[in-house]
Amino acid sequence: MLPPDLHKTLVMVAEATRDARDPWWVIASAAVALHGVTPVEVGDVDVVMSVGDARRLMDALGITPIEDGASSLFRSTLFGRWETPPLVVEIMAGFHVETAGGWTEVLPRTRVPIRVEGCAVYVPERAELAGMLRLFGRPKDLERVRLLTSQM
Repeated sequence: MLPPDLHKTLVMVAEATRDARDPWWVIASAAVALHGVTPVEVGDVDVVMSVGDARRLMDALGITPIEDGASSLFRSTLFGRWETPPLVVEIMAGFHVETAGGWTEVLPRTRVPIRVEGCAVYVPERAELAGMLRLFGRPKDLERVRLLTSQM
């Protein structure tokens, strides 16, 4: 069972992305929670989508893209924060992570629909999500990998 704030936020994401033209995914901690893993702390909801869909979504929601959305580990071609839902939703298009080999694009290949109040929320399948979290490499991500792979 999802915590109420996460549940409500995911329903809002599913409704907001209903008209997306390209595939989109919830990744990171919220995706781990959607796979039924417990306990996992979810501080925000990360959504990866195409640049066109991200631009249309941000326009529809009145979100101004953030120019300095890049960090030393992550960067996106287009990045914005939707702060209306109970949890902040980070919308990312052209999402990359810094690795030993340079900037690597993060774009899932698998897409698993998980129903939240009758709405489809899409996540990468477990193995791909675990690989993505390993790529991120932060201690919290590695703990999520441990939980994800131990609760099959």
